[in-house]
Amino acid sequence: MDKPPGQQPDAPDFPEAVAARRSRWRVQLVWLVPLVAVLIGGWLAVKTVLEKGPTITISFVTGEGLEAGKTKIKFKNVDIGVIKKVVLSPDHKRVIASAEVNRDATNMLVDDTRFWVVRPRISGGTVSGIGTLLSGSFIGMDIGTESKARRDFVGLESPPVFAAGVPGREFVLKSGNMGSLDIGSPVFFRRLQVGQITSYALDPDGAGMTLHVFVNAPYDKYVSNSTRFWHASGVDVSLDTTGVKVNTESLVSILIGGLAFEDPPNVVDKTEAAAQSQFELFSDRAEAMKRHDNIVDTYVLNFKESVRGLLVGAPLDFRGIVVGEVAAIYTHFDPVTKEFSIPVEVRIFPERFTSRYQSGGKGGRMTADRKAFTDYLVAHGLRAQLKTASLLTGNLYVAVDFFPAAPKATVDWSKSPPELPTIPGNLQGLQDSITSLVAKLNKIPFDAIGKDLHQTLTDADGLLKTLNTQVAPEARATLAAAQETLASANRSLQPDSPLSQSTVDTMRELSRTAAAFRTLADYLERHPEALIRGKPEDKK
Repeated sequence: MDKPPGQQPDAPDFPEAVAARRSRWRVQLVWLVPLVAVLIGGWLAVKTVLEKGPTITISFVTGEGLEAGKTKIKFKNVDIGVIKKVVLSPDHKRVIASAEVNRDATNMLVDDTRFWVVRPRISGGTVSGIGTLLSGSFIGMDIGTESKARRDFVGLESPPVFAAGVPGREFVLKSGNMGSLDIGSPVFFRRLQVGQITSYALDPDGAGMTLHVFVNAPYDKYVSNSTRFWHASGVDVSLDTTGVKVNTESLVSILIGGLAFEDPPNVVDKTEAAAQSQFELFSDRAEAMKRHDNIVDTYVLNFKESVRGLLVGAPLDFRGIVVGEVAAIYTHFDPVTKEFSIPVEVRIFPERFTSRYQSGGKGGRMTADRKAFTDYLVAHGLRAQLKTASLLTGNLYVAVDFFPAAPKATVDWSKSPPELPTIPGNLQGLQDSITSLVAKLNKIPFDAIGKDLHQTLTDADGLLKTLNTQVAPEARATLAAAQETLASANRSLQPDSPLSQSTVDTMRELSRTAAAFRTLADYLERHPEALIRGKPEDKK
């Protein structure tokens, strides 16, 4: 067999290779696996981004209990976020905690949402956060009621007293001091705890305190426009014009303090107070329940006696009715008379002076023309004086009454405040009387009287000696003779004495004579003719 040209002799005979065409789909299937992996990774990344909630920042005073990656944010004990980073603020005064919040909690991040660190606390008589001793601290959250979204917050230093949405109303109280109150201190109504103090702050001028209290529903309806709030903290021991008083609201108030409120008696306006209404916080229940008058007149009472025991707030009494109170007590030196006096400023409530001096039984008040009415009262002897309210405490009060014999006086309305006339009190009058008596006693010449008395006693001593030496012996002899006479008379009066026997016989004779006269008288009564004819002889 002939060899084809170009082929070497004796070479093996192999079939000719034919190149096959590659399919396009085979190349795409190779890259399908990584493509699917990329798509899955992208989808997961997009899902993570879509499901990722907002990042917020919370500012705290301290980082105690905060740990990045571990500290949770909880709402009603459900995790809704976690702290991712904790750093100091640029001024190094606070701690900034960055947290990631779940996407489904985004609508909870509004302008008045509150955050705080939950840790073990003992405050205001309450214990909270005990469970964190084992589980660790976490950040508590309370949803606000605003609609504006917010991403940066300032954390609270202590948990809120009540959560948002709790039924009830918050009120504002103005007080001169805090007493023993604190956040969380209870609020009582008729000794039932119905609320608590939510916050307090010092007024900008430093003259008082502003407190916010929350009264739970349904008890908030008992807070009216006329309601009075007062301190019910601890044990209130007071010494006033009525003696010693000990008041307390409850055992809880003794330990941690508290407030109480109630409507005064015979109140007219019982309209429910609106939220954030402002009230005055009184020092005690007695002060809160006092009648608060709208019209107040200020006068000065000038005393020249000691006012020890007179306190600011002491009553101004008119025949047992409190018509005012002491507002201030001062001292004054008169350069003309060179004398000290004690001006006492008092507040008088004209509305408490009522009368029925008008005809027809219609009452009148002295508020219409108070100056003319006051002049009339002073002209008819109205005076003020100090009186002892309690012998136990030594407290004084100011009494006003009519003294017609008092020196004439008038009110000088040009002074501000005008001055009402006074007279010395009973104690001062007694002191003046004693002083006058002592002065009169000092005028008595006790030394001369003593010398005269000594001379009189000397003369009396001489007289006694004369009586003893001269008169006494004669008197003794006379007394001895008298004694002998009495003894003789006694012997004569004995039953067996001769005088006694003779007396008995004589009395017997007198008895027989009397009997004879009685017989004669009977006979003459029956026979009066016997006085003329004589007694007829008996017929034989």
